[in-house]
Amino acid sequence: MKDAVQTKTILRALAGETLPTPPIWMMRQAGRYLPEYKATRAQAGDFLSLCYNPELAAEVTLQPIRRYGFDAAILFADILLVPQALGADLWFVTGEGPRLSTITAQSDFDVLKPVSAIHDTLNPIYETVRILRKELPEETTLIGFAGAPWTVATYMIAGQGTPDQGPAHALMQGNVALFEALLARITAATIEYLSAQIDAGAEVVKIFDSWAGSLKGDAFEKYAVAPCAEITAAIKARHPDIPIIGFPREAGDGYIGFHSKTGVDCVALDNSVSAEWAAAKVQVDGCVQGNLASSHMVTGGQALVDETRAIVKALSNGPHIFNLGHGITPDADPENVTLMIETVRAG
Repeated sequence: MKDAVQTKTILRALAGETLPTPPIWMMRQAGRYLPEYKATRAQAGDFLSLCYNPELAAEVTLQPIRRYGFDAAILFADILLVPQALGADLWFVTGEGPRLSTITAQSDFDVLKPVSAIHDTLNPIYETVRILRKELPEETTLIGFAGAPWTVATYMIAGQGTPDQGPAHALMQGNVALFEALLARITAATIEYLSAQIDAGAEVVKIFDSWAGSLKGDAFEKYAVAPCAEITAAIKARHPDIPIIGFPREAGDGYIGFHSKTGVDCVALDNSVSAEWAAAKVQVDGCVQGNLASSHMVTGGQALVDETRAIVKALSNGPHIFNLGHGITPDADPENVTLMIETVRAG
């Protein structure tokens, strides 16, 4: 890993180095905005079949690297594979998104599988990682990932995505013992899942807490910060050289101190905070990642160029990985991605 750190720009930034040009990758860079992805997805038949087909999952992971030369590839998978591996029913409704069997009572929780059983389901994901380590260019960093326990729990409790994570908040208030038992099971499974990705060849792992912003005050500390800290400590104990990126999306002031509270090497930022604010409040503690609004990938033009330059400049005095503030959307124009990359690399 130490030799890799010397040559791979993302690993250098994650180690705390301020680089003249920030390395760049993009959340959901393998996805529906690319025609080649759509063709492979059609070949797979459906989304979950694509996730569990190592050759095709590796192919869609490689597509944006071939097209754009990003500095990192992120494993193509989904955060809801962990609940499925724990025994939840999971399916996707076209045009609407994921659906799961729900955990709302102790009897629902009691039928979940033990953490030790998850690899039976997730072994194809590790095979995808192994393929990618062989096929990625030498200079490209491979990122593995998982959903954070709170975010995964919101889907397991509601059975789908919700605008305000209301069902999860209701369970937290109404049956805290069950809620915390579910979080603990997800946390333990996430540690094993990420460790297995690292064993298969992932060089960095990222913890996506997409719904962290709906946790306020003590709840944020207890259910966003603490599980991330537990996962990070366990991963670092087993794999001390592996950097970890945390993404508590829409955390606002919760971004401040997130490095030190959790032990992550990098804090990814959404675009609800400015790069200038992040430089003053978050980057002082270590590497940051972000945070161009994904809408620019749809609209393009001079506004994309100007905002990209402004973010690079604002975060130029510390370690920075350029990325979007959230995943690229299916209506994005692939040419706008090219424009963004050229702007970042032009300096």
